[in-house]
Amino acid sequence: MNLLRERIKEGQLLKGALVSLTDPCLCEIMGNVGFDCVFIDTEHTYMSYKDVLCHLNAARSSGIASLVRVPQNDLTATKKILEMGPDGILFPMVKSQEEFNELMNMTLYPPLGTRGFGPMRAIDYCSDKSLEYVQTKQHDLCRYVQIETIELINDLEKIAENPYIDGFIFGPNDLSGSCGELLNVFGEATVTQIKRAIEILKRHKKSVGFACGFKDDEVRFWYSLGFDMIFSGGDWTYIYNQATTTLKLLNSLK
Repeated sequence: MNLLRERIKEGQLLKGALVSLTDPCLCEIMGNVGFDCVFIDTEHTYMSYKDVLCHLNAARSSGIASLVRVPQNDLTATKKILEMGPDGILFPMVKSQEEFNELMNMTLYPPLGTRGFGPMRAIDYCSDKSLEYVQTKQHDLCRYVQIETIELINDLEKIAENPYIDGFIFGPNDLSGSCGELLNVFGEATVTQIKRAIEILKRHKKSVGFACGFKDDEVRFWYSLGFDMIFSGGDWTYIYNQATTTLKLLNSLK
């Protein structure tokens, strides 16, 4: 069973958190707290493949769905992550329909795509499940693309017609840079492009997600735009901010 796909089918807001640090206990904590999904990041972090595998095992044990963001357009990294059997995979910094098609092909076996065969955890380490995986289980994988450029939005109408892409997740910081407003995620041009993309994706019945901070007013603003999934904050920000709050309390003691 693909937990991410099951959560999406429920039709309720999917609540997630970013995982950037290496200790798999973090995924267990997120699951125990009650998040629906962990967003495991290998694009910007020092996480190893072994770290990812440990995170996926921890997520499974705590009943939380897993989405892994792979490095930008990296075939080797994508293959290794796919063989670990995450619930979902996320491709960042996609800039065109041509690049999008190439990435989708990486996730599908011939004749649908170009993926090489070699799953391990994805088939529970049981070779007898290989044929079933190719025929049916490969379609359980949730495929996501991160919207971080205007170029991608310009091609989004055609891209969203692809039957194998499940959804899109906005990366507001890089998208704001593409709009000439780097780090001004609430800038007029950036918000306009986000609304434009949401309208296209909703028409094509694709899941629409957003990765943001955890300030109350910011989260509520993005939620008001109609997102299906929100990844709000993450492990290191939770630790840093709670540590800051606690130290401030201790420093106030007389």
